[in-house]
Amino acid sequence: MPELYVGLMSGTSLDGIDAALAELSGGKMRLLHSHYQPLQPQLRENLLALQDEARDELRRAALAANQLSHAYAAAIRTLLAQAEIPPDKITAIGCHGQTVRHQPASGYTVQLVNGALLAELSGITVVCDFRSRDIAAGGQGAPLVPAFHHELFHDASRHRVIVNIGGIANVTNLSPDGIVTGFDCGPGNLLLDAWIMDNQGKSFDQNGMWAAQGTILPELLEALLAHDFFRLPPPKSTGRETFNLAWLKRTCSGTEAAIDVQATLLELTAASISRAIAAHCHGAAEIFVCGGGARNQALVSRLQELLPGTKVDVTDVMGVDAEWLEALAFAWLAHQTMNGKPGNLPAATGARGPRVLGAIYPS
Repeated sequence: MPELYVGLMSGTSLDGIDAALAELSGGKMRLLHSHYQPLQPQLRENLLALQDEARDELRRAALAANQLSHAYAAAIRTLLAQAEIPPDKITAIGCHGQTVRHQPASGYTVQLVNGALLAELSGITVVCDFRSRDIAAGGQGAPLVPAFHHELFHDASRHRVIVNIGGIANVTNLSPDGIVTGFDCGPGNLLLDAWIMDNQGKSFDQNGMWAAQGTILPELLEALLAHDFFRLPPPKSTGRETFNLAWLKRTCSGTEAAIDVQATLLELTAASISRAIAAHCHGAAEIFVCGGGARNQALVSRLQELLPGTKVDVTDVMGVDAEWLEALAFAWLAHQTMNGKPGNLPAATGARGPRVLGAIYPS
């Protein structure tokens, strides 16, 4: 029988909540309905402040998790009302939570959400804390989407790469022989969004239009690409702890025109992705982009220029809306958990083996 799941994602960019209603049946998934809910400015500020060490963190984190859980519950209510589906028809919610610390080398990762409160508010079983079990098994806890990408997009005759450009960019290498690898390759939208917010008060650069008007600064680009992360071999993952506005400003001389820094940041994202594909996805014939970055036309066009001879497109052409793919992934991960099936891909995360992920809070 078909089962209904809700996937919730609030990513590194801290712009808002993606809520996706998915139907799973016979190994197939279908997006039935979606809803985007911006984060309230105060909540966003609270979550951003928790990215850095400060006083009273435990209390502030607990309060922020409760605030966020209320916001998630509101997004679910709107989603289900628009879809005209009652909560008791939903098998479970797959909730990523909001990452405020990602330190796999130290053995932990923190995604804020109060799973018990969200189950109480929604009346639906909640699955969350997907990354901790992979880290406990020696993995990075990220990226988790490659297993889902394999489920949706693997083709026995075509070598595909799926590029997810959220706050952080990651790639999934789908070889026709069934071997799947994946890893974070660097900043996606995170620095682009942070820089335009800092300079123009806008949450993102629509279609990369501001960046497209600037001039790439070769010295700054090379200084940014000199970060040790880019030289690490996969499996690897990263986050706001590594790539953030403070790091960017330290790397800049301070004399650059803001528009040229934006152009250079777009090139940083495109170059780090294309270099990762060239180094670790040999023979790829098709590249499909998803995540918020898929709607940045300047970025997708630049990827095509940097990867001549390889088809670059968005996942929409395969029937999966690029902007909702990650929320769908957490609906799928919840389904895996509820059915006692592994959700990680050890080749992508570095874990010792497949693991059932997530903590379950019954309705």
